[in-house]
Amino acid sequence: MNEILLVSAAGLAAGAMNAAAGGGSFLSVPALIYGGVSSVSANMSSTIALYPGAIASGWAYRKSIQPIHGVSVKALFASSLTGGFLGALLLLFTPTSAFDKILPWLLLTGSLVFAFGPKIGARLKRLHEPNPTFLLIAQFFLGMYGGYYGGAVGIMMIAMWSMLGLDDMKTMNATKVVLVAGANTVAVVVFAISGSVAWRETLVMMVTAIVGGYLGARVAMRLRSSQLRIGISVVNFVIVAIFFYAKYFRGF
Repeated sequence: MNEILLVSAAGLAAGAMNAAAGGGSFLSVPALIYGGVSSVSANMSSTIALYPGAIASGWAYRKSIQPIHGVSVKALFASSLTGGFLGALLLLFTPTSAFDKILPWLLLTGSLVFAFGPKIGARLKRLHEPNPTFLLIAQFFLGMYGGYYGGAVGIMMIAMWSMLGLDDMKTMNATKVVLVAGANTVAVVVFAISGSVAWRETLVMMVTAIVGGYLGARVAMRLRSSQLRIGISVVNFVIVAIFFYAKYFRGF
């Protein structure tokens, strides 16, 4: 019962985080692992569980979806979908022992990119002026990352768009939600037929993530972009610190 309550709460919070800016898997994957699910299975289960929440968030944001840097949402969606499929296949062939070692560093990388992406982007933009081709290629690799490991892919997208000079998180959030769903669409199908999903925990988390996704989107639209970025960054780094401690000092 305690494990189910933990999974339920993690799904609600993860759905809200994904709707606000991203990083929901920072909560959902560790919660599933703590509940006894292997890391690879937890990642697959988390991707499936949070997928409907992303759809609910997309519905809440539907009037705010816009092209990014002159590239249509359809083109970006197709690039995300293709990358997501390849990433999902890559995860299926990754041993659990290897993924255990990679996971904490994926969490840390996502947190750093989200927190410092705008500053890094401002400097990189002085050296290279991004163009639509660059954006589509980058979106493909982000989709691949999302299919392989759903955690922080939304953060990565926002960070990359910040590098392109965009700074309105509310506008980016709406399009980001749709593209994250695109990256995960094929991955969800691949994972569902793989036989490695913890379905009991997944279904419980799915229900609460839908609620969290819709409510999170409604709340996010009322907050300033700076508030969202600071709030999510604090949560991300706290979770990363706890995960590193549990992983390397407690054998979690």
